[in-house]
Amino acid sequence: MRTITACVNEILIAQPFLEEALSRGIINYSALAEELVIPISEMLKKPVKSGAVMMALRRYQSPMDFGNSLKLKRVIQNLGDITVRSNLTDFTFQNSKTLSYSHSKILEQMDNYSNVFYAFTRGVYESNIIISTSQKHNILKHFQDEILLGERAELSAITISLPSDNSKVTGLYYQIFKRLAWEGIALYEVVSTTNEFTILVEDEVVDKAFSVMKRLKE
Repeated sequence: MRTITACVNEILIAQPFLEEALSRGIINYSALAEELVIPISEMLKKPVKSGAVMMALRRYQSPMDFGNSLKLKRVIQNLGDITVRSNLTDFTFQNSKTLSYSHSKILEQMDNYSNVFYAFTRGVYESNIIISTSQKHNILKHFQDEILLGERAELSAITISLPSDNSKVTGLYYQIFKRLAWEGIALYEVVSTTNEFTILVEDEVVDKAFSVMKRLKE
């Protein structure tokens, strides 16, 4: 039989920002309980009292187990260097049979430019190239026969090194995304390797985003 506690858990898990605010003690329990009376009554198909909802809120515990919480804290404290690269342009091309060949031409040239930022990701229907804006002419030259779906300049990349065991800890990326979202920072794109995590943001918010990333370990 469904209970008020089960409904509260379901609502909070589905709304991580609300759960986070509750755990930080910045939400009034009474006001939130009043807000949840109607949706929980609809879920249970019977009227409920705000007092019962508030009691369920006070008893709520995050589903993250204690052991993983310690691992997550250790991984966040051991985050590595943060690197910022500006003056980047993002190109989106439609996937084709010749796209790999066009890509190989760019890779051949990258060996001659040690200071050029370059990242390539291939999806099911489209591929993205993030590259220093100084190399825009080479992209347009070697991809001239490809279908350009989008182009965006004035972007910056923030890369943070991750501990080697980061893939064994749940919630790491959530913590990063959560902090950025709380600060109202929109991500243009995300790129990651096994031990590196890179976000692409507009130049106008790069300083704010860097500050958030830097504070992650605190």
